[in-house]
Amino acid sequence: MGYSRGAGAYQQIRTGGGIESADAHGLITLLMDGALERIRLAVACIATGNVASRGEAISKAIEIIGGLQAALNHDVQTTLVERLDALYDYMSRRLLFANMHADTLALDEVATLLGQVRDSWVAIPAEDRQVAGAGA
Repeated sequence: MGYSRGAGAYQQIRTGGGIESADAHGLITLLMDGALERIRLAVACIATGNVASRGEAISKAIEIIGGLQAALNHDVQTTLVERLDALYDYMSRRLLFANMHADTLALDEVATLLGQVRDSWVAIPAEDRQVAGAGA
């Protein structure tokens, strides 16, 4: 399953949190929340000049977004899957840029984009979640 890579990424940054009992929809939501947490931490690290922690937080966010990307169901032939794949790729590149340049605007951009994806994801009605499956 595509979730395992993402779950591993999230387990490394958060203890407990109900991952063991989360369904696929809940796991994806937890992953998005974890990435957003790490982006917020990176912004704080830039403000305090903590380069090492900034790099670690951004690396974790990139890892989580990679897990979200890997969880996309490419068997579902929709433009949504292609667009999400491209968006996750873009977010990862912007996070790399943010880390290299201590750029809070790039971090804010990724947080906004991921926040919008998350809001849409959690708005999926329960009866449609099985169809949505692994983030597509």
